[in-house]
Amino acid sequence: MDPLHTQHGMPESEAAAEARRLIDAWAAKPVRHHPTSFRDETDPPAFGTTPPVKQEDHRVVPAWAAGIAVASIGVGAGITGIGCGAWLVLQGLASVTLNSVLMVTLPFAGLAMAATAIGGAISKARAAVTKNVFEGPVTHHTEIHNNSTTRGAFFARTRNEIR
Repeated sequence: MDPLHTQHGMPESEAAAEARRLIDAWAAKPVRHHPTSFRDETDPPAFGTTPPVKQEDHRVVPAWAAGIAVASIGVGAGITGIGCGAWLVLQGLASVTLNSVLMVTLPFAGLAMAATAIGGAISKARAAVTKNVFEGPVTHHTEIHNNSTTRGAFFARTRNEIR
């Protein structure tokens, strides 16, 4: 059964004439245009309610609010820089080989070796310069007075005073 060629109510010639009549009736109507803006040209009343007057905006921002805004911009930029740096480091670490690890750590090992050599030379130079020779008796006198107090039962706290 073909729905396009089956008669349901009126013959095809009458249906075509009715369709043409409906289309012509629709096309004869004027097109309504809806305005997108409206300006009221009437004068405002001399007394009573009047339309609002535009007020200039002069906001004063407190110093603490401006400081927080600037600090937040700085922190955001700093965190972004740290994130980019971390991303670059992690991208570099993603392709790690033994040679690259050795080449990265070689300057640090050299600096550590140089610092150790310089520190050893300085300590030997200081040890050679100082000559403390003590002659005579040396006495050492030590007195210890210990006062111990404990307070509390469940969370006990012991306080020792040594003089």
